[in-house]
Amino acid sequence: MTEIRNLRTPIVSVMGHVDHGKTTLLDKIRGSAVVKGEAGAITQHIGATEVPIDIIAKKCGEPKLVDKFIVPGLLFIDTPGHHAFTSLRSRGGALADLAIVIVDINEGFMPQTIESLQILKNFKTPFVVVANKIDRIHGWDPHRDAPFAVTYNKQSEHVRNSLDNKFYEIVGELYNAGFSSDRYDRITNFQRNIGVIPISAVTGEGIPDVLLVLLGLAQRFLESNLHYDANGPGVGTVLEVKEERGLGTTIDVILYDGTLKKGDTIVVGTLDEPIQTKVRAVLKPRPLSEIRSEEKFEQVDKVTAATGVKISAPNLDNALSGAPVRVATIDTIEGIVMDVRDEIEQVKIHTDINGVTIKADTIGSLEALVNELKKEEIPIRKADVGDISHRDIVEVSAIEDPFYSVIIGFNVDILPDAKEKVQTLDIKLFMNDVIYRLIDDYKDWVIKQRELSEKAISEMIIKPGRFRIMPNCTFRQSKPAVVGVRIFGGVVKTNVDVATEDGIVVGKIKGLQSSGDNISEARVGMEVAMAIEGPTVGRQIKEEDVLYVNIPERHAKILEHELYDSLSADEIETLDSFLEIKRRNNPFWAK
Repeated sequence: MTEIRNLRTPIVSVMGHVDHGKTTLLDKIRGSAVVKGEAGAITQHIGATEVPIDIIAKKCGEPKLVDKFIVPGLLFIDTPGHHAFTSLRSRGGALADLAIVIVDINEGFMPQTIESLQILKNFKTPFVVVANKIDRIHGWDPHRDAPFAVTYNKQSEHVRNSLDNKFYEIVGELYNAGFSSDRYDRITNFQRNIGVIPISAVTGEGIPDVLLVLLGLAQRFLESNLHYDANGPGVGTVLEVKEERGLGTTIDVILYDGTLKKGDTIVVGTLDEPIQTKVRAVLKPRPLSEIRSEEKFEQVDKVTAATGVKISAPNLDNALSGAPVRVATIDTIEGIVMDVRDEIEQVKIHTDINGVTIKADTIGSLEALVNELKKEEIPIRKADVGDISHRDIVEVSAIEDPFYSVIIGFNVDILPDAKEKVQTLDIKLFMNDVIYRLIDDYKDWVIKQRELSEKAISEMIIKPGRFRIMPNCTFRQSKPAVVGVRIFGGVVKTNVDVATEDGIVVGKIKGLQSSGDNISEARVGMEVAMAIEGPTVGRQIKEEDVLYVNIPERHAKILEHELYDSLSADEIETLDSFLEIKRRNNPFWAK
């Protein structure tokens, strides 16, 4: 089995929609419970888990698999459910050699499922579809950790029929997405057809089939891509930057080519100049452990691809998730620094002149947040990695647009001096460790603020209104004139000017009475007594005249262009009539 040394472990990305069971599947494979520690039970950072070939053979109940397959095992990367971090690349291609797209067999495809398929199609990554949660099919009789064919044949006929119907809905959805597929055990050519594997991540049913299919795909189609030079310089991608007690800032890395040794010089990508540093310690999690949750690491002198590893080295504070890590020598360091700088330039985030300010803990998180905000057409003024600082608060406080005077922070803290500053300034902070909740919170806040703003404007704006002076209802001719009126459009309030049908202002409403009681406003259909300061009945106004509330030009512009949709039908009709009157002599009035 000397060939194993020539082949690195295939990297498998686990993708799919929120809550469809990605981390639960990996928990079942590795016998852990990472999912319980995740924010909202959703994976927000990419983790890595190495599963050696002997463990896979044991889980499949077939010890001879160790001799049958020449790959040394599988390295799983667990990606966020709402968005795959496409910034995790290897020399411009996908970091993963293979992928699992997990789908809830009872819910079917979701937007994130289709998005995952599109990413895999773009990167030409081979994948299988795992149809999860078969144990939730009504009447299902679970057989823990059994291969799918074994448990399927033990189900009643109506349960099998139910599963088949749900299964072929997924096949149909894959067809609509441009893929030919079938159940994995009915496929002879995995290059032409996508294998679909029904499983339960909770009971373990079908999981042996997933592991076997992935091993088969790796061996059959990837063998030529998995060769590496054990003596070659290590090449990897940063998963996460962490502060570790006793070690300082460390980086979790997926090494996908070559060898990394203690004492090596490495070049690591940042938003500025790449870091050049020397490896102090190489730390590996135990097999079946996961880098994010592992507390006890084993110090090793060197590691070879593909593996998940923690690197301790000086000056890693500015390292970025998603950035390249390259081992360099005196002869190669200049060229490698240039290459790393070029790779980071490709994932730089373009911003708008106006928009929100966003902060995230890693470049991968930042890129995912940017992509989600752009889908919602939310402009971004500034996007940066790191905790919210005093400078961020000061910059945002100077923004005049209240909807952009905000900071959206993903998985970051607010520094103490920034916390003090924010209490004295009128800016809004949105902080969460689940991206879609952040965006929903911001959108909900904007809707609420717009409603409050419209209400405040509406209360200050003079609304359209018109009324007719009723016959035989003149109670006083002048100083002020008191007449009976009927409101037949909009709303009429006290202290507003009154205009004739020629647009001439004739006076101001000083008071309104209904059944002897003073009122502040009268609406459509009401008959009230009105005191008008200025005109004399019989001269400037007469009985049966139609009069309008005189709307100032600035108010009329806001009513027509900003509040028009919030007006009632009779208010719109009254406003249109008033605008027509005012524009007879000036076509551009209030435009």
